[in-house]
Amino acid sequence: MIAPANCLGKRLMFALTSISQHARPVADQDPSPERHGDIALNGETSTALRLSVAVVAAYLGLMQVACGEYPVASLRGSGGASSMAGASSMAGASSMAGASSMAGTGSGPPPANTAPLPCDILGKAGNECVSAHSTVRNLVPGYAGPLYQLQKGNTTVDVGQVDGYADGPAHVAFCGNSECKISVIYDQSGYGNHLTVAPPGSAKPTPSTPANASALPVTINQRSVFGILFRPNQGYRAACNDCPFPEKFPSGVPVGDEPQTMYMVSSQHDLINGCCFDYGNAEVTANNDGNGTMEAVYLGQGVIWGSGSGDGPWVMSDMENGLYPGWENGSDTNISTNTSLKYDFVTAVVVGDTADKNNGKGRFALYGGDATAPTIKEMYDGIRPEKLGYVPMQKQGSVILAIGGDNSDGDGGRFYEGVIALKAATAEVVSSLHAAIAQAGYGK
Repeated sequence: MIAPANCLGKRLMFALTSISQHARPVADQDPSPERHGDIALNGETSTALRLSVAVVAAYLGLMQVACGEYPVASLRGSGGASSMAGASSMAGASSMAGASSMAGTGSGPPPANTAPLPCDILGKAGNECVSAHSTVRNLVPGYAGPLYQLQKGNTTVDVGQVDGYADGPAHVAFCGNSECKISVIYDQSGYGNHLTVAPPGSAKPTPSTPANASALPVTINQRSVFGILFRPNQGYRAACNDCPFPEKFPSGVPVGDEPQTMYMVSSQHDLINGCCFDYGNAEVTANNDGNGTMEAVYLGQGVIWGSGSGDGPWVMSDMENGLYPGWENGSDTNISTNTSLKYDFVTAVVVGDTADKNNGKGRFALYGGDATAPTIKEMYDGIRPEKLGYVPMQKQGSVILAIGGDNSDGDGGRFYEGVIALKAATAEVVSSLHAAIAQAGYGK
């Protein structure tokens, strides 16, 4: 889609402001600078200006991206561009960590990154993160590696972090006017569940395709970064029979009836009502192995399965052969407590508990809320669906994003971050987790 003129104008102003930060008045320059019109440039500043001009061209080249819905912070550097060279975390991929600093829309540096990290909140409560993915920011204390890998033609590069956020200018500098793809989303948890393009499955006998890397620009705490906009046939998977990562699997992710806690940050926008916009735990076979062989957090309209109150979207649990917003009066439809999540940024949480709860009927809980506000709502806390296979659960420990457990891939939506953690988090822990997410500054 061609971006509207006013949107492109804003982008141009953002980028030109970046240039102004690198170009000083003539009077402030060294005695023999290189001159370009009315601006005098010494060697260091000239290099920074040329990079800024490249960034302008790159931003204006991303015209297929719909913009204007959320602000995109300027790319003012704090002293020019540093080296983009570095060691790769994967063969054939260079590193772009630290390519440039990020700054906000004000005249000074962006606000400090003081938000508590999700996996710090969960870990301190005994819910260790075993899968953590984001193209936006760091989620795990102590993680210093890249967040994702870009691919342009046959060239790949890792995008690292600056002050805990993805290095957006490095992304733009690499992609330029070309269409880049996301080839890997790195697992920050240390368990090696790196997401790559999903292989074929029983519902879709062809592989998925990678997402466009630059289709979802977003601002977080005055940094310009990129989420992932998923369209049908795009999706990722780890820890499966045909997945390259990890070498040994399952890797940390709960199996069988073991309890787990999962969340993702998504949006009410760009959802497509096909199966299934999930993040979570699924079959290692990439096949539909029956009820209870997967459990993932889902956001959407429920396709042909469950529904909440209002007109959605709703948070649900995908347990295979059903999207469940709860279980009420023997049904998964019109769940009275599960209300619509009409927010630009949504926190969606699934807590999957064990078969012994609720007098042997099992338990799962759902929570949802505005990811920019401090409180989250309990949407459901009760028994598992009263159908064969769900008590006990038979989870297998693969990790999926934007597909169903059997590689169903007719969905779409926005993804910013997601985590799978051990054990069933309490309501108090979920509340603290959500409050920490709200402090991250999505959309600001």
